[in-house]
Amino acid sequence: MKASDLFVKALEQEGVEYIFGIPGEENLDLLESLRTSSIKLILTRHEQAAGFMAATYGRLTGKVGVCMSTLGPGATNFVTAAAYAQLGAMPMLMITGQKPIKASKQGRFQVLDVVDMMRPITKYTAQIVSGERIASQVREAFRIASAERPGAVHLELPEDIADEETSPNLITESYVRRPTAEPKAIKHAVDMIELAKSPLLLIGAGANRKMSSNMLTELVDDFGIPFVTTQMGKGVVDETKELFLGNTTLSDGDFVHRAIEHADLIINVGHDVVEKPPFFMRNNDKKVIHINYNAAEVDPVYFPQVEVVGDIANSIWAIKEQLQTQKHWDFSYFDKVKKAEEKELPHGCDDDRFPIYPQRLVSDVRKAMPDDGIIALDNGVYKIWFARNYKARKPNTVLLDNALATMGAGLPSAMASKLVYPDRPVVAICGDGGFMMNSQELETAVRLNQHLIILILRDDAYGMIKWKQANMNFDNFGLDYGNPDYVKYVEAYGGKGHRIEAADQLLPLLKKCMQEHAVHLIDIPIDYSENDEILNNQLRLLSAKV
Repeated sequence: MKASDLFVKALEQEGVEYIFGIPGEENLDLLESLRTSSIKLILTRHEQAAGFMAATYGRLTGKVGVCMSTLGPGATNFVTAAAYAQLGAMPMLMITGQKPIKASKQGRFQVLDVVDMMRPITKYTAQIVSGERIASQVREAFRIASAERPGAVHLELPEDIADEETSPNLITESYVRRPTAEPKAIKHAVDMIELAKSPLLLIGAGANRKMSSNMLTELVDDFGIPFVTTQMGKGVVDETKELFLGNTTLSDGDFVHRAIEHADLIINVGHDVVEKPPFFMRNNDKKVIHINYNAAEVDPVYFPQVEVVGDIANSIWAIKEQLQTQKHWDFSYFDKVKKAEEKELPHGCDDDRFPIYPQRLVSDVRKAMPDDGIIALDNGVYKIWFARNYKARKPNTVLLDNALATMGAGLPSAMASKLVYPDRPVVAICGDGGFMMNSQELETAVRLNQHLIILILRDDAYGMIKWKQANMNFDNFGLDYGNPDYVKYVEAYGGKGHRIEAADQLLPLLKKCMQEHAVHLIDIPIDYSENDEILNNQLRLLSAKV
């Protein structure tokens, strides 16, 4: 069997549905093998976007997303996407081509040591040096990518290896069960929760995988323990529940931080060190239970007293089976925080000012989206408002990146979401800066005949940095730019363009776009100038009330 055919058959055996990317001369054997396979090639306009799409596929499905590039510049364009998947714990395989390794006739033209380049930003990287190694290396790459903690892996398939004849051997996936927590650790955790006066559940990024949602929901419902989430833990448990106290979006001082400060025990589920810590431990003033697939990474501000290491869903089930509701539990302060939050967070949701007020934007998007609708956020100051004010009802319906926090991922992530869930509404929410970093993928979305809505929040500047520049008392310099006519821009690709000129136009337009199959782009002027005033007013009110 031709080695490239064996490679594709190994991918098919792993259940690969799509390969995202841009082939080059060194991939032509692999491309021909894909042509007659069950795998669909999603041709993108930039390798970075292909990587973002593969990573998002992995995030949503738990299966390894696959992307492909040629050698040299194609492979280097994967670097940001590799870091995005690696820091965000998204299972992804990158396949890159290479010049012949047995007898090169072109010197070092376009030749980089891609394997070594990928080493610091992947879980596994290797060059395939023989067709006989294909089956085992593909299986190993998929195993490592999907094992906890998931991440990026890389295989380089040189041109001459892809073309050689090899034995038609395949290696099937082995049956694996994730380890469960040791019973004594479960007992220690149960004892700590029962002894606590005001326990609080904190749900992080790691809980947004492997179907932990059901068990955590049952824990909250059965025992009435209030919960908060990190940005990448949004939606694991329905955030419209009365016991939801907020999202740890701001660094400190918010409603949710008052609840965390008051709790005498934090049940920290799925903690991931890539996210900003929502609390600091000092002098053992706070008890912490660490529940995760892996042991805690201890540092000066995080040193949990009990670690429950094993499958998260199984650990929560085991705790739930032994836990007894305690009469001395006191959640009255948390109730006070909740009431203050519910009174203040809606401020501005009906504000008619234009350019649109951030809270009005978030409120209208939430009203338009069904419970299972997906919003895919790029990176910018608006992410604060969506993380803080948009209540997610289901896991992975708010796709934001609080790990690498790269710009340019919003549109590709939305496109991948639409491939995985074609019947669910998907909205990409992008700043004008982030959108233009991968705006060429509008053509890909139109070519795929996707029903997609893209909101461009236009302030004609790198708004997040401009905001921080002002906060640090620097002069306004170097962050303003011009923009194209976005309506004409999307129409040039074959999509439909819209522009709002008043705040009350957004919600009806969103509803209309959801009914009409097309790639829709909505140009929304936005004003971030009152970010500080909005936050400071709310935090002052919070200090007076809680």
